[in-house]
Amino acid sequence: MTRFQDRVAVVTGAARGLGARIAKDLAAEGARVAVLDLDEERTTPVVDEIRAAGGDAIGLGADVGDSDQVEGAVARVVDAFGSVHILVNNAGITRDNLLFKMTDEDWDTVMQVHLRGTFAMTRAAQRSMVEQKYGRIINLSSTAALGNRGQANYSAAKMGLQGFTKTVALELGPMGITSNCVAPGYIDTEMTRAVAERVGVPLEERLAEYAARMPLRRVGQPEDIANAVLFFASEPSSFVTGQVLYVDGGRWLV
Repeated sequence: MTRFQDRVAVVTGAARGLGARIAKDLAAEGARVAVLDLDEERTTPVVDEIRAAGGDAIGLGADVGDSDQVEGAVARVVDAFGSVHILVNNAGITRDNLLFKMTDEDWDTVMQVHLRGTFAMTRAAQRSMVEQKYGRIINLSSTAALGNRGQANYSAAKMGLQGFTKTVALELGPMGITSNCVAPGYIDTEMTRAVAERVGVPLEERLAEYAARMPLRRVGQPEDIANAVLFFASEPSSFVTGQVLYVDGGRWLV
């Protein structure tokens, strides 16, 4: 029997990058997966890959910062699969700038996706979890929560997610629902590659620069984060809640 047989998972921001890898790994271990992103059409390649491998998945389009769209998306999951057992709040964006250059829109847009989006998705999904007295909520924070130049908005949002995670753990724990946080360090994804391109640094040079800072002497890969998420989603983590796991190659030990 696979780890997540008879479980239904929703992964936000799952059309690419970390979200896509998490969705595919959950499906590979038996979960029926709702692949959610801003544009439903963008989820098609991930859904098709899961189905081609013998898994079960649907694609959903929703702006996680819009409560009405979130409620509609979660209702579609329940209609299709009957319930929600696992929620992975991965959707996120960056609007980087130094504080004196950062606009109100830069700030509000990041807060809307990371904080309001996670709140709205969790509020909608927890109804099924409370009813069945079982649930796993995993939120994606970041080492940027500890402070990162040019990311006052992103850092504040990612630290806010940690407080949200702990509060949800307190409130929903009596219903058999755990709430935990995975905080990635530097991971080689489309988003980080786009940053390298934007700042005009060759990708291999940037990866080597970050690897040199790590005690493990390598940057993270999407599977490193997916492995941590799948642990929190699994039965062996049933006595773990309200925790933040930094998956950063030891970067913050330095």
